[in-house]
Amino acid sequence: MELRQLVYFEAVVRHGGFTRAAQALRIAQPAVSAQIAKLERELDAPLLYRTTRRVLLTDAGELVLGRVRRILAEMDGLRDDTAELTGASGGRVWIGSIQAIDPFDLAGALAQFRRDRPAVTLELRTGGTAELVAALHAAELDLAIAPLVHGLPDRIATGVLFDDELVLITAPGHRMAGRGALAVSDLAEDPFACLSARSGLRRLLDRAAEQAATTVSVAFECSGPHQIRELVAHGLGVGLIARSVVQPPGPAVTTHAVSPEPIRRPVGLLWHRDRPPGPAVLACREHLLRRAVTAAGDPVG
Repeated sequence: MELRQLVYFEAVVRHGGFTRAAQALRIAQPAVSAQIAKLERELDAPLLYRTTRRVLLTDAGELVLGRVRRILAEMDGLRDDTAELTGASGGRVWIGSIQAIDPFDLAGALAQFRRDRPAVTLELRTGGTAELVAALHAAELDLAIAPLVHGLPDRIATGVLFDDELVLITAPGHRMAGRGALAVSDLAEDPFACLSARSGLRRLLDRAAEQAATTVSVAFECSGPHQIRELVAHGLGVGLIARSVVQPPGPAVTTHAVSPEPIRRPVGLLWHRDRPPGPAVLACREHLLRRAVTAAGDPVG
């Protein structure tokens, strides 16, 4: 078994096909196919279902993928450790993030990190909280930015980056638009726009409804917080959303603080306790935490 076979296999899964994996690896597609076929022969098990449009993991492939990603993460750590000893400053950091992090200037933070460590490769992807936590467990990510919701797994370590207030939003012409603070129960008859049932925002909405002794109906399941704002602005429903999402220019909505108690949403940096970080990951983690935002909205440090 060769290391390149594991690299090719992981790339095919991550990119969703042999052609895209070959392009990302900058090698010929037949070479990728041949090495994975060789890996399957050596393991005596098919790892992928090949279709005309994409590839899918077999049960054996699911098992192998987890181990492969752990092996590749260890190899990255080994390279980082060696680079540190020899005075080099390379490495790679995989980062995941939710979309609504407006108080935290992630682009600016990563740009500064790149200036400080130009040899480090940075990769960023977005997703929901549950997806990002699963990616940390699977060693697909080194770091993730997500709400610090109740029930995070014990193996996930966290550090706070910023704290955001959640507000209720209605269309400007809504019957409650002229009111100030609202309880979730005031909007119980309205359809809500929210993120998926697995998202941290949905759990916060459900908890707020439970505390208000009511239930809400999510009629519009959105891909991101800005889509929630757009649907509400067009009068299709109401929403619960981070105040930072409705502060920038965009579709007009009316903002209502949540009554009787405001809802705060801490957002933080997540990483896996059982995966020792290489120098590049550790440096990036410390850099992002140093740029945590205070309640006044100013970076720390």
